[in-house]
This record gives sequence, C-alpha cells and structure tokens, in this order.
Amino acid sequence: MNKKTLIGIFAAVMVIASASMAFAADDSAVKAAGLWVFFGIAIACGIGIGMAALGTGIGMGNAINGALQGTARNPEAGGKIMTTMIIGLALIESLCIYALVICFILVFKIPDLGGMHELIVKSLGG
Repeated sequence: MNKKTLIGIFAAVMVIASASMAFAADDSAVKAAGLWVFFGIAIACGIGIGMAALGTGIGMGNAINGALQGTARNPEAGGKIMTTMIIGLALIESLCIYALVICFILVFKIPDLGGMHELIVKSLGG
C-alpha cells in the first residue's frame, strides 16, 4: 500500500471513531463540542476564502498576461481578445464568489446558533 492509501484509510477510521463518540456524548459534551465546531468552521471559512482569493488572483494575472501578450503580437485582434478575457475573468471571479457563498452557508446555517452564543459568552467568563 502506498502512502496516500494509508492516509485515506486512517482518515476514514478517525471520522468513524469520532462520529461514534459524538453519538455517545451527553448534552454538555455535545454543547462543548459544538463550540469547537463553530470555531473550526470559522477558521476553515477564513482559510477557504484565502485560498480561493489566492487561486483566482493567480488565474486572473495569468489571463491578463496572456491577453496583453496576444494584443501586443496582433493589435488587430485586440477587441476579440479583450472580450474573451473579460468573460474569462468573470468566470474566474465566480469561483471566489462561490467559495464566499459556501462559507456564508456554513457559518449561518449552524444549528442552535443562539445556544452557541451563550456558550461563547460563558466560556469567556461573561
């Protein structure tokens, strides 16, 4: 077995083990775990948006670079190249917008968000 297969098997076992512990937990443990889930989702959304912005920035830079080089080599085709580039930039930017929408869904669709607020205030000593 190669390294990727072993990592995949290990990840699957850990997911199954953590799911069984979550079903066996009592109410206070579930609420405490929910707090960590909330923070985990917030951190994951920040990292996800950062990666999406990085990828779209690199993609847009490459697209603009190619369009400018094409226009410099053939100035008569500049209008067609510009139109194609703008459509491509819109499609590239849509990927970052999709990541933002997914993060909004994850953050605002967390169950029992009011209870989560109470847990955060209690954990901060308020």
